[in-house]
Amino acid sequence: MGEVRSTFEEIESTLKRAAAALRDAGLPFALAGSVACWARGAPQSRNDLDFLMRPQDAEPALQALVDVGMHAERPPEGWLLKAWDRNADGNDVLVDLIFGPRGIPEVGAVLQRAEIVPVAALDLPVVHLDDVMVMKLHAFDEHACDFSGFLAIVRAVREQIDWDDVRERTAESPFARASSRSARAWGSSATARRRCARPPRRASACRASPSPPTATSAGRRRAG
Repeated sequence: MGEVRSTFEEIESTLKRAAAALRDAGLPFALAGSVACWARGAPQSRNDLDFLMRPQDAEPALQALVDVGMHAERPPEGWLLKAWDRNADGNDVLVDLIFGPRGIPEVGAVLQRAEIVPVAALDLPVVHLDDVMVMKLHAFDEHACDFSGFLAIVRAVREQIDWDDVRERTAESPFARASSRSARAWGSSATARRRCARPPRRASACRASPSPPTATSAGRRRAG
């Protein structure tokens, strides 16, 4: 399948179905990527729906999505699996199950840092914004260095990010350094305000609460 752009309403509908399937399968997961940023005030995404999970849970997670009617895809990259959700209008929404993103040496640690956030009337574990930024920045390279989408997200959530932490964790990437300099210019005082803020409620075992909870090509980068 080629590149797909979905409406945000379609992404929301698939989000609820996918999160419920992963929850019911008893698998630790957290919402990631641009939709995780939207949950904290960034613009709506029309490209993808990402979930982060441990490598050992990726295949069971894909099967859980297949069991609710989605179609599986196993791309060759080796760090994600995909499921396609076709709605009543015949449009496809892509779900990425990411288990080996660049810049994240231990997915389990990121899942432990996930925060419970209201998302589309559901309480879901959502990847911490610092970790989302690290994954997005590590995705830039010679073939993918358009920072416009990333900077649009940063404008909305910059004060929620610890830029010192992000800079340290992306220091080896020249593309990350270039984009994070602009981002930090908007959020220069964010770290001080963030440290004074009330700490968010943490995810328990990185699972969604018991209440019932785009798209890109297979060669998509690891940012989510």
